[in-house]
Amino acid sequence: FRLALIQLQVSAVKSDNLQRACGLVREASAKGAKVVALPECFNSPYGTQYFKEYAEKIPGESTQKLSEVAKECSIYLIGGSIPEEDGGKLYNTCTVFGPDGAMLAKHRKVHLFDINIPGKIQFKESETLSPGNSFSMFDTPYCKVGLGICYDIRFAEMAQIYGQQGCQLLIYPGAFNLTTGPAHWELLQRGRAVDNQVFVATVSPARDEKASYVAWGHSTVVNPWGEVIAKAGAEEAVIYTDIDMNKLAEIRQQIPILSQKRCDLYATEMRK
Repeated sequence: FRLALIQLQVSAVKSDNLQRACGLVREASAKGAKVVALPECFNSPYGTQYFKEYAEKIPGESTQKLSEVAKECSIYLIGGSIPEEDGGKLYNTCTVFGPDGAMLAKHRKVHLFDINIPGKIQFKESETLSPGNSFSMFDTPYCKVGLGICYDIRFAEMAQIYGQQGCQLLIYPGAFNLTTGPAHWELLQRGRAVDNQVFVATVSPARDEKASYVAWGHSTVVNPWGEVIAKAGAEEAVIYTDIDMNKLAEIRQQIPILSQKRCDLYATEMRK
């Protein structure tokens, strides 16, 4: 099946972001994509100072648009993420819609991005956001998909759980920055892919040098062998790759690590 990643140039105007995102979803569908993914924070600028202003209920304006375009194009749409307001709390939330427009999954970012690299970058999502507390998976006719958002990719245990639950594709909308992006963006994706013998896709906003938080870009797809099979640059783009599940089965047969795990010695388990 064909996977499309939309590396959107995000502006400060929500309506413009929604309109352009839906237009690119239609474009991807017209080029044969059956699964389409948007970037983290696709409807608003990324930053703790913006989350409250742009936050919405779910369902709400942005998710309604996603539902409609998924149904119109008859695709599976991973809606990047948006700031969500619920019960007085804010979350960084990814919604997924099926070909009939129904919501199949809602993932609230589990690990909040609180880091401090002196002289480079300091960021604290927990100033405004609350963490999600659940794993998020959904089924398609092509494969089972596991969801994470950005910083979630650094936690190998989460990817392992998804692998144990039968996921063959992990999708992480994310916005790494100019410090962590060059250092770890591709490395983490290749690590998660090889460790769990799964496809891994990451979807970033396009780079905006004038933004208060500058995203690295480089939306990427990695196969279970750890090879980069599609990669964007820094600018707005839609990248396509044909995902071959036979390749995954072949790799798992050749190097059967999943059946060779020593569960008598160690385990990673899902608590909720």
